Amino acid sequence: MAHLFEPLAVRGITFKNRIFVSPMCEYSSTDGFANDWHLVHLGSRAVGGAALVLTEATAVAANGRISPDDLGIWKDEHVEFLSRITRFVKQQGAVPGTQLAHAGRKASTAALFKGGLALSPDQGGWDNVLAPSALQFAEGYPQPKEMSKADIAATVQAFAAAALRAHEAGFEVIEIHAAHGYLLHEFLSPLSNRRQDEYGGSFENRIRIVKEVVSVVRSQWPEGNPLFVRISSTDWVEGGWTIEDSITLARELKSLGVDLIDCSSGGNVAKARIPIGPGYQAEFAERIRKDAAIATGAVGMITAPEQADHIIRSGQADAVLLAREMLRQPYWPLHAAKALGHAIAWPKQYERAK
Repeated sequence: MAHLFEPLAVRGITFKNRIFVSPMCEYSSTDGFANDWHLVHLGSRAVGGAALVLTEATAVAANGRISPDDLGIWKDEHVEFLSRITRFVKQQGAVPGTQLAHAGRKASTAALFKGGLALSPDQGGWDNVLAPSALQFAEGYPQPKEMSKADIAATVQAFAAAALRAHEAGFEVIEIHAAHGYLLHEFLSPLSNRRQDEYGGSFENRIRIVKEVVSVVRSQWPEGNPLFVRISSTDWVEGGWTIEDSITLARELKSLGVDLIDCSSGGNVAKARIPIGPGYQAEFAERIRKDAAIATGAVGMITAPEQADHIIRSGQADAVLLAREMLRQPYWPLHAAKALGHAIAWPKQYERAK
């Protein structure tokens, strides 16, 4: 089997290793614009040896932000600074990617380090919070409006427009965010989708918007560029979205041109009991990889080089996505290579520290 430092070819892109930087919200934007913080945050992970550097959840609509401080790609003016970031990431030998997202009923809330609860318009929030059904995520969160069919169509087109801007900005991978209780996940799960039209009820209806988003993004995205989708493999709650649902969805998404499923879990139910532990979601990546015959990424408390290498060597996933560990150690790949006995190139500016 492959190991952590073997290249991975997906369509026309070859990732130099299997270590990907997971999207991590920075809550450091104004009006959706990237800035020097994003350049340094993402650029340093590219310098550190990761093969793919993904932006945080990047909003396709202003009212699709989690917080007023979120990164955005809903207008052409956002492209210029994002282009500066992608140029630098590529110069370091990494692939720049972006995660396109809509927060749904979790929108218009404060940044996590500002409390994370609902914001009114006079606090910088907004009152047009959208969701498949008019169900709050939890107490203290906004009361969303049930989306009309026109709202749904506009949102699908917002993803398509964002894909075009992502290409213009120089990104080479798009990941569609359909996890963690945000809009697309809200449609998937019967716990948050109580609609009675063609976007609710049956499994086929509940996955409809995800398929529509994937189809329009794939149509706007270059054939040689990979398309990923992040899903919550299970809601961890009886009566919710399941791993079996995820396998079926993954098969359908593969037929629409998706190349990799990023396998997370949870986020759609506030008090779900999740058995968190090292690599606790890798089993989902393994099952989807095997049963849906699609490449997968494993994410969630992956911290040790030996652990990450085992996930790849044992065939649980094709790549690992690191989040918190990359916040702690931007140069984790360089240190992991040394720990595993693999020789990889360091930035010439840092070679004397090897």
